[in-house]
Amino acid sequence: MDMQFIQDNLLLVGLAVVSGAMLLWSFIGGKVSGVASVDTLEATRLINQDALVLDVREDKEFVAGHIPKARHIPLGALATRLAELEKFKNKPIIVNCRSGQRSARACGILKKHGFEKAVNLKGGIMAWESANLPVEKKA
Repeated sequence: MDMQFIQDNLLLVGLAVVSGAMLLWSFIGGKVSGVASVDTLEATRLINQDALVLDVREDKEFVAGHIPKARHIPLGALATRLAELEKFKNKPIIVNCRSGQRSARACGILKKHGFEKAVNLKGGIMAWESANLPVEKKA
């Protein structure tokens, strides 16, 4: 009976497996990739201790709302604009995007270039806004 259900609902079963794998990856992906993550509370603490906030979203996303005093470098331009961040190489850098996926990739790029204190904001700007933390809406 169970095999018949699986055969009749192969698409749904496949979707459930893929969704579960994606959810699992969101929990363990950072640990596997070596990218450290911080939640909004830890990010706020780091910001209060003079950490740089780096927003790697696209221009339209950034203008629509970003963490106050965030520096904006879209992920696609990060590798060519690393010199702009050189003076922050030994300081904590909190990298954020919409949900935490692009910023995790950005952290990988930064780590590869010697920015050892780069951390990913877990949940991105969505988590920041959900925590009712301040957002600026100007460029």
